[in-house]
Amino acid sequence: MTDDSDATGADALVRRVRDGDLRVHELEEHADADTAATARRRLVESETGVSLDAVGAYGFPADRADANIENMIGAAQIPMGVAGPVTVDGGALDGERYLPMATTEGALIASVNRGCSVVDAAGGATARVTKSGMTRAPVFRVADVAEAEALVAWVRDNEGTLREAAEATTSHGELQGVTPYVVGDSVFLRFRYDTKDAMGMNMATIATRAAAEVVEAETSASLVALSGNLCTDKKPAAINAVEGRGRSVTADVTLPRGVVEERLHTTPEAVAEVNTRKNHVGSAKAGSLGFNAHVANVVAAMFLATGQDAAQVVEGANAITTAEVREAGLYVSVSLASLEIGTVGGGTKLPTQGEGLELLGVAGGGDPAGSNADALAEAIAVGALAGELSLLAALGSRHLSSAHESLGR
Repeated sequence: MTDDSDATGADALVRRVRDGDLRVHELEEHADADTAATARRRLVESETGVSLDAVGAYGFPADRADANIENMIGAAQIPMGVAGPVTVDGGALDGERYLPMATTEGALIASVNRGCSVVDAAGGATARVTKSGMTRAPVFRVADVAEAEALVAWVRDNEGTLREAAEATTSHGELQGVTPYVVGDSVFLRFRYDTKDAMGMNMATIATRAAAEVVEAETSASLVALSGNLCTDKKPAAINAVEGRGRSVTADVTLPRGVVEERLHTTPEAVAEVNTRKNHVGSAKAGSLGFNAHVANVVAAMFLATGQDAAQVVEGANAITTAEVREAGLYVSVSLASLEIGTVGGGTKLPTQGEGLELLGVAGGGDPAGSNADALAEAIAVGALAGELSLLAALGSRHLSSAHESLGR
C-alpha cells in the first residue's frame, strides 16, 4: 500500500543505507512501515535490476504485518478460491460452509469442490476433534542412566510443581502432562499444553522454559536445548502420527452407491481398492508417514488462506485415509493426527487471512475457549475428505489425466 507521496522519505532512506548510515533492517526505526518497505524495495530493485512492481502492490498497511515479517518489501499474492458449500456435522462446526483455499495449483479447488458436492449429496460429512495439545520437548544432560531414572522419577512426583511454573507464564495455556523419554545420558521431557484457540508454539515454548528452570534448580540435570526435536515441530515424525500434536481430527462420510456411480462415475469397490493398494500398500512400501492421496494439498491451501504456519503442513499431512464398501454404499474417512492451527495470533491477524477465518465463522477466540480452533480443524478435515474422495474416484474411473487436460493444467 504505497504511492508517490512516499518517494521523498523512501529515497532519503535508500541514500542513508548506501552511505552506511543505516542498515536494511533498521528502516522502520526512522519511518513508517510502508515507507520503510518502499525504500527497501527500491534499494533491492536498484541493486538487482529486477522490477518489483507487483510485489509492491499490496493491499494492507505494512504495519499490520509487523509481527509476521522482517525486512518487508511487499507481499506475495496467492490466488484464493472457495470450495463448497459443504455441510459439516462437527463437534464445534455445524452447517454449510464455504472452504477458503489459497493455491497456485490448477485443478485443486475444482477437485475439492467436486468432492464437496458429492459429500453434500450424501447429506454432509461428520467431523470430530479427538485429541488436542501443543508440545515442546526440551533435552537435558545427565551423568548416566541411573541419574536419568532419578530425573524421570522426580518429574513424575513433581508434575504439579512444573505445572505451576509453566502456567504462571500464560493466562490461557494449561499443562496437560509431561512424558519423559530416556536415551543414554539424554532425557527428553515432552510437555503437552492446551493452548485454546492459539496454535500455541510460542506459548508452549515460554511456559516450558519456566518449567525447565525448575528442573535445573531442583535436580542435577542440565538443559541442553529447549527444543530437543521430540516435540516434533516442522519435521516428519512418527511420534506426531502416534501421539498427535495440535489437533487430531477425523472426518467421514457414507456415500450411497447411486451417488458414487452417478456423480463420481465409478463404484464403491473401485474406490476402496484404489485406496488400499495406493494409500495403504503403496505408502507402506514407500515408508511414508502419511497414508493418504494428497491431504497436504488441502492443508496447505487452507493454511495459506487462514494465516496458519505454512511449514507445519509437514505435520498436517500426517493423515490416514480409509475406504470400505458397506451395505449402504461407500464409507470414507480421513484422520489427521497432527494439525497445528489457531484462530488467534500469528498470521491470523493479517487482513486477507482474517477474512478467510471470518468466511468459515471461526475468527478470533471461541466461546468456550478453543472451540474456534476445533471448528477450523474440522473444516480442514472435511476439505481433506472431499479432496481424497475426488482424487480416489478420478483414479478409480481413470479420469485423472483427462480432468487436468480439460482444465488446461
